[in-house]
Amino acid sequence: MRHLRVGVAILTMGNRPAELQELLDSVAKQDLPATHIVVVGNGSPLPPLPDGVTGLSLSENLGVSGGRNVALDELRKLGELDVVVDLDDDGLLISQDVFSRLAELYEQDPQLGIVSFRIADELGRTQRRHVPRLRVGDPQRGGLVTTFLGGGHALSVPMLDRTGDWPDEFFYAHEETDLAWRALDDGWRIRYAPEIVLQHPYTSPTRHAVFHRMVARNRVWLAKRHLPAVLVPVYLGVWATLTALRSRSVAGMRAWAAGFAEGVRTPCGRRRPMRWSTVWRMTRLGRPPVI
Repeated sequence: MRHLRVGVAILTMGNRPAELQELLDSVAKQDLPATHIVVVGNGSPLPPLPDGVTGLSLSENLGVSGGRNVALDELRKLGELDVVVDLDDDGLLISQDVFSRLAELYEQDPQLGIVSFRIADELGRTQRRHVPRLRVGDPQRGGLVTTFLGGGHALSVPMLDRTGDWPDEFFYAHEETDLAWRALDDGWRIRYAPEIVLQHPYTSPTRHAVFHRMVARNRVWLAKRHLPAVLVPVYLGVWATLTALRSRSVAGMRAWAAGFAEGVRTPCGRRRPMRWSTVWRMTRLGRPPVI
């Protein structure tokens, strides 16, 4: 599958033009060229883009989910694709064989839905939160997992045609888990491939002003949308306890509690509980959907 048709989607807020250009340069150097590249200015104007890159400037910030859906829609209009690669605008593909490695992985496994890249800083270090397993262990150890990293990943287009795209309602936080659970329930596999690296500077998720509220609200929405009824209070109870134990900020806990309440009282889209066979499959993969 060296002919794998790859579409690249990049969101930007317009505040990292130099990093965006470096990322686009690294995409252009891939030994398997991207078929189409779309850059979405999420509520911001776009800087000048290289030839062959399609730019869309949105008048408002639609969040990660909404912005990525706009990029997906545009990629579909540009032509048929096999895989869509989402990349953070301050990331960098440090190897020139990323897309050809993806081609090999998808050729080997027809049920491969999602490939999660390893995210590492300039010194090659991977943060614990960037390893998509409960037991972090060695970030260089790959394999099948139950979720994936938003900053760098590949999505099978046939999978998206079956599962649907990103959850617009989420805006930001846990949108990857929502898509991952739908993919797993439809029989697709998710692979963490640490040999495929997106270089990314060290960041903290709390740099986003809406972090605590969105994390709590969307956690409740995940449960309401996807879990069997008996697991909903278990899942939310576990996460409420963990959050209270880990929190070091009174203001953060207040925002988290407000988000939790918002998630309980507001609609979250269609409810489609996952099958118990999916619950068991996730448990065997090391992460039952209660934590």
